[in-house]
This record gives sequence, C-alpha cells and structure tokens, in this order.
Amino acid sequence: MAKVTLTVNGRTVSGDCEDRTLLVHFIREKLGLTGTHVGCDTNQCGACVVHMDGKSVKSCSILAVQASGSSITTIEGLAQNGEMHPVQAAFKDNHGLQCGFCTPGMVMTAVDLINRHGNSLTEETVRAGLEGNICRCTGYHNIVKAVLSAAAEMGTARQAAE
Repeated sequence: MAKVTLTVNGRTVSGDCEDRTLLVHFIREKLGLTGTHVGCDTNQCGACVVHMDGKSVKSCSILAVQASGSSITTIEGLAQNGEMHPVQAAFKDNHGLQCGFCTPGMVMTAVDLINRHGNSLTEETVRAGLEGNICRCTGYHNIVKAVLSAAAEMGTARQAAE
C-alpha cells in the first residue's frame, strides 16, 4: 500500500491505495468525486481528463502514486461560489452535450485549451485540441461552438479586468 497526498479542488487530501491504482480510480473511489468518468481505461476516450498542476491529463494513464504531491482540479472544482465556470455555461448554452458522459472530460480539455490559446482559438485548433476526447453521440459541432463561445467570453472578461 502507498500513501497518496494531493491537493484536489483546493483541498489537501490523503489516502492509502495499492501502487497500481490509477488516478481516476483514486479520485472516484477514495475521494467520491464521480464527475471524472472512466470510459476506456486505455488513454483513448478522454472521459477521465482532469487538470494536474494546471494542465489537462488523462487520469486513467497516471498512477495515483505518480500524482502524489500534485494539485488536481476535477470537473467538480471548476464552479466557483455556486457559479458555473464559463466553459460549463457555454456547453449548456450552446447544447454542447447530449448524453453527458464525455462532457466532464471535454470541459476540462476545453478549459486547458482556452487557458493556453485564449481567444486566438479557431475552429481548427479546437477540433485538433479535442482529438483525444471521444463523443459517442457525435455532438462535436455544438461542442466546438461552445468552446469558441467560452473563449470569446473569457477573453472579453480578461480584457475588462486589465
């Protein structure tokens, strides 16, 4: 057994797990944060994307012990003060979800994309950036629209704050 200590959604947490426990299973089973989904366990679908030290990662490809000491943000940690994150709101407003299974991973990937590219995102860069996330309902058009809408809104908010 290994001791894992993480900062998850701003809160320090610790727990014991087997050395082979994947981060996604630690998050879901040990911490009870089930918004991070297990889709494939093979690094293919992107349903398990979280932010580790500010960058999106597929939590099914990282052992919990490898992440120990890191700061993790899950989909549950995006909303602040009861307000949806702008990307979450854009997915809702632009119908960027259908069954919702892929949505947490898509949102987490989109937040990272926007953080890296700002409002310089284009449809092509969004589509390329989301290649590692699979939507089995084929809702990509509205997902891309939601990401571009959120990038524009977040860019406007950044400019107003400066």
